[in-house]
Amino acid sequence: MSEIINEIRKGFYLDSVALMRLSAEITASDGIEDAVLMIGTPSNIQIMRDAGVLNSTGETAGPNDLVIALRAASKASGNRALALANKSLEGGALKSSATTASARTLRGELTTHTDANLALISTPGSYAAREARSALEHGLNVMIFSDNVSLEQEASLKRLAQQKELIVMGPDCGTAYINGVPLAFANALALPSSHPDLSQGTTAVIAASGTGLQEFAVLFSMLGGVLKHGIGVGGRDLSDDIGGISTLTAIDLLAKDSSVDQIVLISKPPGNATAKLVFDKLSRCGKSAIACVFGQSESAYQEHIQYASTLRETAELASGKSLPRQDTDALADQLTGSLNNTRKNLTGLYTGGTLCTETQLILQRMGLTTSSNAPVPGSAHIDKVNASSHQIIDLGADEYTVGRPHPMMEPLVRIPILEENLHNPDTAVILLDLVLGYGAHNNPVQAIAEAVQKYHATNDQGPVLIASVCGTEYDPQKLHEQQDALLECGITVCNCNTAAAELAAAIINRIA
Repeated sequence: MSEIINEIRKGFYLDSVALMRLSAEITASDGIEDAVLMIGTPSNIQIMRDAGVLNSTGETAGPNDLVIALRAASKASGNRALALANKSLEGGALKSSATTASARTLRGELTTHTDANLALISTPGSYAAREARSALEHGLNVMIFSDNVSLEQEASLKRLAQQKELIVMGPDCGTAYINGVPLAFANALALPSSHPDLSQGTTAVIAASGTGLQEFAVLFSMLGGVLKHGIGVGGRDLSDDIGGISTLTAIDLLAKDSSVDQIVLISKPPGNATAKLVFDKLSRCGKSAIACVFGQSESAYQEHIQYASTLRETAELASGKSLPRQDTDALADQLTGSLNNTRKNLTGLYTGGTLCTETQLILQRMGLTTSSNAPVPGSAHIDKVNASSHQIIDLGADEYTVGRPHPMMEPLVRIPILEENLHNPDTAVILLDLVLGYGAHNNPVQAIAEAVQKYHATNDQGPVLIASVCGTEYDPQKLHEQQDALLECGITVCNCNTAAAELAAAIINRIA
């Protein structure tokens, strides 16, 4: 029977990202089923309670306390992990510096930055709406990085922004580019010293997805395109509940920008009523328009808009150039030859939600039946199918990130499920994505390479591993270094997610 072990450190504070990374490291310890380190706010206490790691000790924590909550296979393994956590925490409390001055309120910050016109909100979701409203009242556009903002709050904020001729990007807006400057999780498209002239002949993107915007931006940049703006509107903006308020505002703003000559829209299918509004405005905006709306019925399409079914095709349409193509058939024949005849299944382990969506649609188009924890139309929910289905998993979904960092920030989150699939005799292909850039882990390939090398040290054969890397040479992690490290441990690397999904499907179709 599992042991639940909790310890409280009174009056202890550490940045939430640091705590989540430590949680992931402790969870990877021998004999540990789950580990969560969180400040004892009411919402965090509920998260730990729901995760099954809280006992009566942890229940007494207050909002100024740190809770170390473990679920272990034995008391001995739990105590070892607790000692490791405490050792890591020693000296880790953040102390304020008398030499560092910063404003404690938005009003205070605006007294020294009077020319600011954008506020980036990154607070716990329960506070984000209040801060966003304050920013709008002060005449600022808003980017809400925070999640857990209610639908009602989002609608109210966006209506207020609309009245004030401002825009709300988000909530849960992880990526944006404003005048070529990357914000939050974003890729470096060029070094600052070589930024292109953004005054004319540029492209702007409106995206209801973070990694979709990143993948497009990277591929478009590789093809020589110049991206001026990437406006993230949040995953719910194009629902009929919100009505595309930020998307419609963004189209109006970009239509007035004389330096923008084409507008790209990237999204999952809008609500029916919202789709009509958005496509109608986009078709009449006076700019060249391209839409990549995953799973959208062609019945909603309108004239004067080019439509793309993948992010690769979107970047190619926008740039007027083509990415190099791999010989999928020849490569699939070669990789299929390394598989034994018992392996039949495909598993995708994705850090990018939009890349997970795109993969499901590509596999479906190539005749495969898929399941996912974030299913698209035509794909079953992963809980409702048997273990032999082709599973495409979004590891950035809530069930995988409770008390832990997003896998883009901490690759260790993906390793247990990667190891499980490496050892699964039914798994034929494992699909992986790596997303580089600001905010991402400084070496995401390392944990993957170590897990794969450990497996091959004791196993002659295994699944085929295929990866794509969303990144550039200007990113802190360096695209070629990450690709080379994948190749060195026997992972096939494709130049985009579209190509990786097509190759994986080709292999499965050969062994079916």
